[in-house]
Amino acid sequence: MQIILLEKVANLGNLGDVVKVKDGYARNFLIPTGAARRATEAAVKEFEAKRAELEKAAAAKLAAAQALGEKINGKTVQISQKAGVDGRLFGSVTNADVAEGLTKMGFEVHKSQVRMPNGPLKTVGEHAVSVGLHTDVTVDVTVAVVGEAA
Repeated sequence: MQIILLEKVANLGNLGDVVKVKDGYARNFLIPTGAARRATEAAVKEFEAKRAELEKAAAAKLAAAQALGEKINGKTVQISQKAGVDGRLFGSVTNADVAEGLTKMGFEVHKSQVRMPNGPLKTVGEHAVSVGLHTDVTVDVTVAVVGEAA
């Protein structure tokens, strides 16, 4: 299916690119989230008319993400979980827990933005986690997992 991108999509293209993707990807993800539209002649003409306004909105999103990224970069989030004597957690620390910790610190972060390269954290200690605030803005955060007695 031919679509026109209304915002930058990682590994696909930038704002205004006309790309060919699988029908399911377009129908089930890109179009419902507002990241793209079908590339009909009418849609392309309408996009060209709105291009400046869409580029301005995209630049504003990027600037807001960069400002938030500068505030978050290098911060340490402390999360306490029940742990055994050997330092292993009875549960695990997930991206939702990290997002909740950042939100409590005053930063608006969704769990889908928290990227844990090695999966959920299952041990006590400090772990590096990245937060993708925008397709172009990724910052590193340290998660300090503190064990509490069972």
